[in-house]
Amino acid sequence: MAERRGAGFTEDQTKNLRISLRVRAILHKERSAYQEIAVYETEEFGRLLTLDDVIMTTEKDEFVYHEMLSHPVLCAHPRPRQVLVVGGGDGGIVREVLKHASVERVVLAEIDERVIEVSKRYLPTIASALDDPRVDIQVGDGIAYVADHPEAFDVILVDSTDPVGPAVGLFGESFYRSVRRALRPGGLFAAQTESPWFNEELLERIHHTLREIFPVTRLYWGAVPTYPGGFWTFSVGSLGPDLDTFDEARAAALDTKYYCPEIHRAALALPPFVRRVLGG
Repeated sequence: MAERRGAGFTEDQTKNLRISLRVRAILHKERSAYQEIAVYETEEFGRLLTLDDVIMTTEKDEFVYHEMLSHPVLCAHPRPRQVLVVGGGDGGIVREVLKHASVERVVLAEIDERVIEVSKRYLPTIASALDDPRVDIQVGDGIAYVADHPEAFDVILVDSTDPVGPAVGLFGESFYRSVRRALRPGGLFAAQTESPWFNEELLERIHHTLREIFPVTRLYWGAVPTYPGGFWTFSVGSLGPDLDTFDEARAAALDTKYYCPEIHRAALALPPFVRRVLGG
């Protein structure tokens, strides 16, 4: 639970770790059918979106997370055409996916329509692509949507909140098996999988599960200052392509702020303590 202390926002990221941001103004606050949605204007990170008092994204560092969840697997796929984004109602992943010329359609499966509408109004630089004609917004349960669309997508990206509440199912074995069925031959899946500093058991469990389901699995990372520990992981399940082999020319041509071919290769290099978490 976050605390407001004067002109500030404080999130208890773990029971022993807090992050505080100085706030200029509270721009919006509401309770949707699923969660409390708030937008703040902060001094250091620009506009901040929170759900149930947990930091989701900020204008200053959002590009790291959104670029790193999307581009490594999209550049590893030879020609991604049909892409599904589960969660991600702020639109940041959709924006990055549409930078790939081969993409014909992006489905955004978001359970809370109000996150989409609030993001369009208060975070226009992040939600800028949500009105693109290639975007198909499906408001509803992303888990059910995946289950109902076998062999429909080249790439599936899961932009979930932390594994609490409605998002718990997005970190489970049955969902990962459903994702595999929803991928076309040679398809790839990527999801944010929290911090190796504070979520070791979760990370170990996810990778044990993915190895049983997908023929190729990988973990990579990016630096997101406002997430717990700053060191954030992304997990991959693939039906063929490995992230070691990617389209470097396509990666280099992307209009990005963080991701590039050099970062792609570096992100796959895991410190020994992370490899030990994964059991390798």
